[in-house]
Amino acid sequence: MWYNPFLIMILRSPLHPLLSGSTLVLTYTGHKSGKAYTTPVNYVRDGDRLLTTSNRQRTWWRNLRGGAPVSLRLQGREVKATGRVIENEQAVIDALFAYLSRKPGLAKYFKVSLDATGQPDRAEVARAAQPWVMIQFQL
Repeated sequence: MWYNPFLIMILRSPLHPLLSGSTLVLTYTGHKSGKAYTTPVNYVRDGDRLLTTSNRQRTWWRNLRGGAPVSLRLQGREVKATGRVIENEQAVIDALFAYLSRKPGLAKYFKVSLDATGQPDRAEVARAAQPWVMIQFQL
């Protein structure tokens, strides 16, 4: 995306508080190329892990299959973590439910409605999860 370098610049600067509550800079190594790649990703904190999503049609997340060391620029600090892809259908549903429960405002992006308590509808999350994988970062 054309704006990724701009986002990365802000997230690595003293202005990071503008974005770093929901966006981090991910650096990972290409499985085949051995090259380092850096990209901004949205995230939510779920206990001691961070969660993000990617459409299955994208390819970057495949570099994290089986667990991979990554570097995160998280709220102004460099943090080492392990990235792991969640591909199993039920595990994706559970992780997406946790993701949307932590950030209900993102539910509309996934076309998931919220119940009276502001929680995502579980059946709609199951439907919405089909084209996605979840990526977990263990700090």
